[in-house]
Amino acid sequence: MRKVLFAISTLIIFSCNVKSQNNTNMSDQNKKTGYEVNKSDDEWKQILTPVEFQILREKGTEYAFTGEYFDHKEKGTYVCAGCGNELFTSESKYDSGCGWPSFYEPLSEEKVGESEDRSLGMVRTEIVCNNCGGHLGHVFPDGPKPTGLRYCVNSASLDFKKKDQE
Repeated sequence: MRKVLFAISTLIIFSCNVKSQNNTNMSDQNKKTGYEVNKSDDEWKQILTPVEFQILREKGTEYAFTGEYFDHKEKGTYVCAGCGNELFTSESKYDSGCGWPSFYEPLSEEKVGESEDRSLGMVRTEIVCNNCGGHLGHVFPDGPKPTGLRYCVNSASLDFKKKDQE
């Protein structure tokens, strides 16, 4: 019974819109970590929508099954909505059933950074854009071959370039 309650509460947590998982000022963090793209919160607010800012800069998340790209099937490249860094291709995208766009690998290991996330009472691996430090989502070890990984990404942290536009 405890396992069932834990599973249900975990599902509810992932399905809820989390305003902010970390109150760290991401702009200050960028300057410390040396991302190529460094902007103040005011500069980010001028170029991002409120939802993009909340996810990319405040480490939020969107409701499951609501994002623009969770069921997206076009061929092309998914780029960071903050800086345009190419992150994932449609070839590595798959339907994981989790409600967010899922990929089994990034375009290259240099494109996506990882760090430990201990928010919400659990330990996960956060993924960020290695160009601007924008929060993308999390990576889990339950994906398909060949990597066995599931990069679970917020749609609002992505833009899409169709294959014929690349």
